Amino acid sequence: MATALVRAGQADQARVAALAERCSSILEKLRDGAQSRRASERREPTFTIGRAADLVGRTPAAIREAEKDGRLPEPGRTDTNRRVGYTLAQVNDMRGVFGTRPWRDAADPCAIVAVQNFKGGVGKSTLSVHLAQYLAMRGYRVLLIDCDSQASASTLFGYVPDLDLDEEQTLYPFLRQDELTSLDYAIRSTHFDGLDLIPANLRLFQSEYELAARMARGQGALLDRLQHGIASVADRYDVVVIDPPPALGAISLSVLRAANALIVPVPPTVMDFASTAAFLAMLDETMSVLQEHGMATELSFLKFVASKVDENKSMQRELLGLMSQLYGHALVRTPLKDSAEIDNASARLMTVYELDGPTTSKSVRDRCLNYLDGVNSEIEVDIRAMWPSHAARLRREGLA
Repeated sequence: MATALVRAGQADQARVAALAERCSSILEKLRDGAQSRRASERREPTFTIGRAADLVGRTPAAIREAEKDGRLPEPGRTDTNRRVGYTLAQVNDMRGVFGTRPWRDAADPCAIVAVQNFKGGVGKSTLSVHLAQYLAMRGYRVLLIDCDSQASASTLFGYVPDLDLDEEQTLYPFLRQDELTSLDYAIRSTHFDGLDLIPANLRLFQSEYELAARMARGQGALLDRLQHGIASVADRYDVVVIDPPPALGAISLSVLRAANALIVPVPPTVMDFASTAAFLAMLDETMSVLQEHGMATELSFLKFVASKVDENKSMQRELLGLMSQLYGHALVRTPLKDSAEIDNASARLMTVYELDGPTTSKSVRDRCLNYLDGVNSEIEVDIRAMWPSHAARLRREGLA
């Protein structure tokens, strides 16, 4: 009987292994196909002179004048003598020339923003990546840390994680090797100027068990490893965005210890709302336990984002109203509505900010960008309010 059970278990494992291998093969083909489609395209965003001027905080005339007098290089032109779009690196050069970089002062704290919920499918990685890219386009120095072994954020940057990355290129070595003192080894540049990435892959899941086992032996200080790792590179960045796993485990606790701001995406459905209520109860209990052990969390802000919203559904409209009453000013005013643009971009291993044009229609794309920019701009204001060097300016602008 025992032998038969062993054989059945081996057969099941073989089937799972075969399916995993086939799925990895398909993912690799999708990745290669997406890369070949992008071979003749610029994955980094480009901007017209009008859009560049808006981002830089100057007029198109000021940019043209700076190009004429040599402070900025002359722009490239097409065969028909039209200006080629400015890259993000060129826009950041303009910010340097005009003195409009939005960086924090060295004395200001690095904003460490976790986008967290203990339920999957709420748009956590979508929000994390679009927020990081938005902030990079606004001129901030940004590090995105993928702490989720499912690696959705890493995938949106074009990686098939378990084919393109090994465990030594993720957080995994730092979390398990006490002798490592910096996260520098894992940082990768991205195609967005000013935005770096620490990717993840499935092996990161193994660290959950290892950390839990070591903590059970009394090594509670392990929860501070991520905090120390971020501190080792924080002087290079204005904002660190963290995409944690959708579960309460050792890594999620480490993220809570490291973060000084928390964003909770909540789709307006009964199940997601109930899950978020449970998340908040667990969060309250977790923060109390951490405080009892001398590891209190310090959050400059806690914000909720209504994600994956479909206002054509009456129940969602009702829940949005309830969320507005319940969360008050903690709810970001702009809802992040469900959009085919986000789905179509994700299918290309890209984001909406990378697409040169609409995948559906111009009106749908414009609405999607308005929602994304609305959500991210509100979060940007909260981030700037964390910095004494920016707070007075925000008050003058009437944004804080």
